[in-house]
Amino acid sequence: MLAVAVGWQVYALTRDPLALGFLGLCEFLPFIILVLPGGHAADHAPRRAIICGAYTGQILCALALLLMSVDHVQRIWLIYLTLSVFGATRAFWGPAMQATLPGLVSLDQFAGMVALNSMLYQLASVAGPVIGGLLYLAGAPVVYCSCLLLYAAALVLMLMIRADTRPKAPPDAGSGRQFLDGLRFVRHNPLLLGVISLDLFAVLFGGSVALLPIFASDILHTGPVGLGLLRAAPGIGAALTAAVLALRPLRDHAGRAMFGGVAAFGVSMIIFGLSRSMPLSIAALVLSGIGDMLSVNIRGILVPLNTPDALRGRVSAVNWMFIGASNELGEFESGVTARWFGTVRSVVLGGLMTLAVAATWTWMFPSLRRLRHLR
Repeated sequence: MLAVAVGWQVYALTRDPLALGFLGLCEFLPFIILVLPGGHAADHAPRRAIICGAYTGQILCALALLLMSVDHVQRIWLIYLTLSVFGATRAFWGPAMQATLPGLVSLDQFAGMVALNSMLYQLASVAGPVIGGLLYLAGAPVVYCSCLLLYAAALVLMLMIRADTRPKAPPDAGSGRQFLDGLRFVRHNPLLLGVISLDLFAVLFGGSVALLPIFASDILHTGPVGLGLLRAAPGIGAALTAAVLALRPLRDHAGRAMFGGVAAFGVSMIIFGLSRSMPLSIAALVLSGIGDMLSVNIRGILVPLNTPDALRGRVSAVNWMFIGASNELGEFESGVTARWFGTVRSVVLGGLMTLAVAATWTWMFPSLRRLRHLR
């Protein structure tokens, strides 16, 4: 909901695709600077406390956007500043949340829990943009007020969790207190390096979320409701895939499934870029969600299960650093290439680059290609 409102508001004020790209950059820069310290904190402090602190920061960001929209503030830099603070909260929320999950269920339940968690997240991702687009018809303040209330509800629900979220084993004195231990661990583990970096480059080149307001407004000629449907479409495909994986987790040929998902994501971006039909565009984005969820599910199981608990926060920080780079930096890359080559060309080129990344990683990481079982 927040993304739909901010994206539509900024594009309405500027009519500049580069301004949409800067939205992603403003979230990315503080995130990438603080995510390793965030992972370090997750290995030294109760993780639930860190998550609750992050939710509090997000409540304040939603409140700031609400007040600016009520006062009809048109200074774009204030919106960018607020999103920078939001990105800083995610730098602490992401590693702590990812490190917390394995301690909440048994090992036998973990794969199903990852898929169920992804399904619920994607259902929210489907409903959120649609609701955000509908609420935006009543004005941006309505959207931001709703977001504020939902962040507050998330904070209350997190406070209700009573599980022990402290790291189960203290980091060793020699290297455990160093921010870069997670990077070192990933660098020396080809399986983790391959699965994390694959997502980084695939989404960096292939993502087109930042450009959806342009497609909705100038190419498909729809309004905020249409933008909400476009933003929801990947979540529909992802939610359906996650539901299937929750009922029938991957048992074999996980590596092939992951590379196939990345390839499907690239093909879907090419179709979306060339489409002039709203139904076809939605179908292409649904396919992108299916491909992306295969990758997300496999990475979500492999990374925590192949990391000791004492390092899980810092390795999760590395994972989130790569995810953040692929998403927020990818949005900035989309805005820049759209300015250089045109919106349609930039999306089609991004899809082709994603296919090239899948082929290259298949050759560079044979252990990931041959991966059969997730645990």
